[in-house]
Amino acid sequence: MASSAAENQDFPSLSVERNADGQAVVKVAGAWNLRAIQPLARALREQLTGHTSGAHWDLSDVSRMDHAGAMMLWRAWGKQRAGHLNLRPEHEGFFAHLEAGPALADLRVKPVERRRRLWVAGRSVVTLGQHMIDVVLLLGKVSLAFVDAVRHPSRMPWKEISANIYRTGAQALGITALVGFLIGVVLSYLSAQQLKAYGAGIFIVNLLGISVVRELGPVLAAILVAGRSGSAMTAQLGVMRVTEEIDAMSVMGIPYTLRLVLPRVIALAISMPLIVLWTNAIALIGGMVAAQYELDISVSYFLAELPNAVPVANLWLGLGKGLVFGGLIALLACHFGLRIQPNTESLGIGTTNSVVAAITIVIIVDAIFAILFSSVGV
Repeated sequence: MASSAAENQDFPSLSVERNADGQAVVKVAGAWNLRAIQPLARALREQLTGHTSGAHWDLSDVSRMDHAGAMMLWRAWGKQRAGHLNLRPEHEGFFAHLEAGPALADLRVKPVERRRRLWVAGRSVVTLGQHMIDVVLLLGKVSLAFVDAVRHPSRMPWKEISANIYRTGAQALGITALVGFLIGVVLSYLSAQQLKAYGAGIFIVNLLGISVVRELGPVLAAILVAGRSGSAMTAQLGVMRVTEEIDAMSVMGIPYTLRLVLPRVIALAISMPLIVLWTNAIALIGGMVAAQYELDISVSYFLAELPNAVPVANLWLGLGKGLVFGGLIALLACHFGLRIQPNTESLGIGTTNSVVAAITIVIIVDAIFAILFSSVGV
């Protein structure tokens, strides 16, 4: 019987009594350690519900306590010390530690979080620097391959260049025409609404001509080609990397830079200015249609005023942008394609990164052109 009573004293218990002043006192007794409270955890939580930290709590009859028991009581108190608390001195350390917990956690987490952010930022910088170095190295290899092909014209991959011009240029005319026409209509329509309010409708030729020929045409065509042809180039080289065709070419002594990268760079550098010229023409046609409908400006007047409103330097600037954009898009597409690992996940990630990087570099280079040639053709 004595043994049974001792075992019962080890069970955690919770009761409400009245003190001499008639106030309710929540008496906690027994063993409040993990081994004792685990079988009765749900029942103890239900008993603790409804008792707030503002009540009187008496923990003097608690025989044993560990962090698990102290945490259960701490959560019942709303994660703060009870206002009226009576406990043994040896148990004071548990609640003192829980009170200081948030401050200690902040001291521990904040430096770790700062180190993690610095590590992520540093890794991003290192990755960006590695990409830039690899692109420069690839550009050097392509330049050497081009010089060698010029010295020995028989080594120039004419068929590959022709096939890539067809794929990246001729097959892109449809989508660039559609988007260019719609952009021209939208730009002309919105500009006409503002110009008509000030009686300056005739300046639609200047506004539309400069914006399309100098900026929108080259950038729009480059973004469309980067999403269409750049991704295709990356996927093609990625599949060749997955199927180990590029490794086989290296084993056979066939330089992949000459056969795979150079034709794509030359082809896109040739076709991009032509696509820009095509996109400009279709966008201006769309603008003329909207201008005739909104401002009653005839097509003949639009075409007659266009050479006076848009200096020819803007046309050459736009074509020069197309040449640079084409070479950069092809170079980045090949760079990411050659970095793809032999698995399908890497293929998808590489293609996505290729498109994002190409569009980003197009916008950056366009901003550089705008700064360097700000006084040209204005």
